[in-house]
Amino acid sequence: MYEITVLQLPDDFEGEVVATLVSRKTGSRRAVLYLHGFTDYFFQDHLADHYVERGIDFYALDLRKYGRSLLPHQTRGLIRSVTDYFPEIDEAVRVIRRDHDELTINAHSTGGLVASLWADRVRGRGLVQGMALNSPFFDLNVPTPLRLAADLFKTPLSYTRWALPLGMSTVYGQTLHRSEGGEWDYDLELKPLGGFSVHAMWLAAIRRAQRRLHAGLAVDVPVLVLASSNGLRVRDLVPEARSADIVLDPQHIARWSTSVGPHVTCVRIQDGLHDLVLSAEPARKQVFAELDRWMNAFVHRQDYQGKENNP
Repeated sequence: MYEITVLQLPDDFEGEVVATLVSRKTGSRRAVLYLHGFTDYFFQDHLADHYVERGIDFYALDLRKYGRSLLPHQTRGLIRSVTDYFPEIDEAVRVIRRDHDELTINAHSTGGLVASLWADRVRGRGLVQGMALNSPFFDLNVPTPLRLAADLFKTPLSYTRWALPLGMSTVYGQTLHRSEGGEWDYDLELKPLGGFSVHAMWLAAIRRAQRRLHAGLAVDVPVLVLASSNGLRVRDLVPEARSADIVLDPQHIARWSTSVGPHVTCVRIQDGLHDLVLSAEPARKQVFAELDRWMNAFVHRQDYQGKENNP
């Protein structure tokens, strides 16, 4: 059973703000905190199962304006800066560290970009012992001219709530949701097949964060970056879309992975989807095997008496 904790946060430009911390506990002194991506919320029960079965307490944070944290007056996912998320991550980590000696961040897509900048900000404080990133949003998956155009959002326009006329593709949602032949069942109100609208303000915030990462961070804990072996741009659902990242370019993820810090392991998952833990087998099995191998090698290195741990 999950426990739900609502984190009250300072108001932002749209008013009241909350975040929601979801948890399953085993009584362990080790914990994982999961951060979701854009047009997302925590629903991956099998991810929680994976950690709990290994004696690791599991926490997931529905960030402000997503999932369980979305309030009626808010625009879905809208932020002025990725640093807007830092207060809820700070508070979640504070709550978790009261009862845990070891904490690993497990973050997906936009959550992976946010987590990287957050971890860079708190380096040297010992708050986390590792960070596993699932297809982190390190660059835009668009042709170079469009990427350059996105960087023009440095004007007052970038602080508006203007929704960009990009169109809303349902293909990625179709590869996932059970109603469209996918494997997973989740709330289509909280995670629509066609995603959320992309606003100028949000895109400008993401590009500022990506440029900061490209310049080089100094995250001081071991980092695992997981990306699909295949990238694919599609407008319509085709069979190949069910075994590739059709949201981001895995080559971009691999290229920028070493910009996170000095200790990075990058692994490509054969036939992985954008959210790698939602991939079909055997890709999903590989994802969890790589997580276990990396955590045992670089995070669970010592037990709590300072002796070497032999998992």
